[in-house]
Amino acid sequence: MATAKTGSFYLTETVTLPAATAAGARVTGTIDLGAYVNVATGQAIAIDSVDFVYQVGSDFGSDGKSMISTDGAIGAQLVDLNPGTAFVRADNQSLIASGSLNIDQTNNVVTHVSDIYPDNYGSAGTLSEMFMVVNDTLYLTAGPDLGNIGGASVFVTARIRARVVKLGNKDWMALALQSTASDN
Repeated sequence: MATAKTGSFYLTETVTLPAATAAGARVTGTIDLGAYVNVATGQAIAIDSVDFVYQVGSDFGSDGKSMISTDGAIGAQLVDLNPGTAFVRADNQSLIASGSLNIDQTNNVVTHVSDIYPDNYGSAGTLSEMFMVVNDTLYLTAGPDLGNIGGASVFVTARIRARVVKLGNKDWMALALQSTASDN
C-alpha cells in the first residue's frame, strides 16, 4: 500500500518543434525524477493528472492555424521508459498520458483529443488510482503528423501533478517488474 510523503506539486517539461519540422518527426525531452525516486527507501512518484499545452511563436500564442502548414495534427506522449524519438503504442505499459491537437486548416477548426486515455487518474486523495512511477526519468515526446510545423516554433508542454509516495516492498517489486517487462 502506498502512503503519501508530500502533498501535490507540479512537474513541467516543454519540447520545442522548430519551424518547418517535417510531418512524422519527433522531439523528446526528459524530466529528471532522481530527487524523488529512491529504491533503497521504496520512494516513488504518484501521478494523478497530466495536461498538455500547445503554444506557438515567440509570444507563446495559441493560434492553431499558425502551428501547422496544412491539415494535420500535433501529438504528444508522456512515458516512463525511453522511447527514443518515437511514439509508443497505446498498450505499452510505460505510457502515462497522450494527447493530440488536430488542426483542420480547410474548415478553420482546432480540436484537442485526449485519445480516450486516462490523463486524470482519479481524485487527489486516492493513491491506489494514481499512476506510480519507479523510474528516475520521464520522457515527453511530441511531433506533427500529416502536415509540417508552420513558420514559427511550436512548444508542447506537459504539466504533471504528482506527489512523492512510499511503497511497500511488494508494491515496489511489482512496479519494478512491470516496468522492466515493458522495456523488453
